[in-house]
Amino acid sequence: MFYKIAQKVMFQMDPERAHHLAIGSLKMTANSPLTCLYGQTIVPAPVSFMGLTFPNPVGLAAGMDKDGESIDAFHAMGFGHVEVGTVTPRPQPGNDLPRLFRLKPAKAIINRMGFNNKGVDNLVKNLLAKKTNIMVGVNIGKNKDTPVEQGKDDYLICMDKVYPYAAYIAVNISSPNTPGLRSLQYGDLLDELLSAIKTKQLELAEKHKKYVPIALKIAPDLTSEEIENIAQALIKNKFDGAIATNTTLTRDGVSGLANANESGGLSGKPLTELSTKVIKQLAACLKGQIPIIGVGGINSAEDALAKFDAGATMVQIYSGFIYQGPKLIKEIVEAYRLK
Repeated sequence: MFYKIAQKVMFQMDPERAHHLAIGSLKMTANSPLTCLYGQTIVPAPVSFMGLTFPNPVGLAAGMDKDGESIDAFHAMGFGHVEVGTVTPRPQPGNDLPRLFRLKPAKAIINRMGFNNKGVDNLVKNLLAKKTNIMVGVNIGKNKDTPVEQGKDDYLICMDKVYPYAAYIAVNISSPNTPGLRSLQYGDLLDELLSAIKTKQLELAEKHKKYVPIALKIAPDLTSEEIENIAQALIKNKFDGAIATNTTLTRDGVSGLANANESGGLSGKPLTELSTKVIKQLAACLKGQIPIIGVGGINSAEDALAKFDAGATMVQIYSGFIYQGPKLIKEIVEAYRLK
C-alpha cells in the first residue's frame, strides 16, 4: 500500500528528480524504524552462483543505486544482492538533462544517463559504511573522456579499488550511452580487455588472499555469431559469470508512445522476450561452464521463471521494480522456491 501511494506521487514528478528523492529517502530511513514502510521478510531460497551462496536469486540491477547510498534499505526489502554502479575512476556528471523518460503504458523506461556517478573513491566509502551483510556486486565502467583504446585502464583502476569490498565485480561494456563503449564487445578489443581483467583479478586475489568473481555484462542487441564469440572469449579467459542483458537500442513494442523516440537504452517490459532469447543463446554457447544472471524486462514472477528456464541461475530487476515495487521480489522468490 505504501509503495503504491509513493509511486503515485513520484510518477507525477520528473523521473530523475523522483529517482533522487527515492534514493535519498531510502538512505535516510535505512536501519531505522521507518524501514517498516518498505521492509519485508523473504523466506530463504539459497542459490550458489560463481562460488558464492546468495540468500535468494533476486538482485537489484545496476543503475538504481549508482553510488551505493541506499544498500541497507534494499537489503530490508529482501533483495538477495544489490549491484551498485556503474562507477568510473573519476566522478562525472553524465549526459545533459533530460535523460530519463517513463513510457508508462508499456511499463518501460528510456535512459541516456551516461554513467553519471561520484567516482569510485566515493563508492568505496559507502561500501565501508553499510551496516548489513548483504551481498554487493560492483559494476564498473570507463570515463566518457577515456579513449576506447585505453578503456581497459579505467576498468583496472576500479577493480583495484573495489576488490576488497565487493562480493563480485561486473564489467559493463554494454551501455549504449557512452560513445564507443559497445565496441569493447567485439574482436581483439574484447579479448584484450578480458585478458587484462583476468590477470588483474588473479593479482588482487593473491594480494588480498580472497577470490572475488568477475562477470561480464552484455547487450541484447547482438547477433548469434556475436554471442558465440563473446561466449568463447569468456571461456578462454576463465571469467566467472555473465550478465545478460543491458538495455536495448531497439524500439519494438513502444512505437507511437510519448518519449519513444528519445535516444538512449530502452528497459522494461518491451525488453522481456529479447533478453530471454539472448540468455538462451548465451547459455547454449557456454554449455554450463559459466553461469548467467538474467536481467531485462522482468515484470512478474512468470517473466523471471522464463529467464531461469532459458538458462539463468539468478535474476536482477530494475524497471519492473519501479513499476511493481518490493512485492515483485517476494513473488519471484516464492515462484522460484516452487519451481
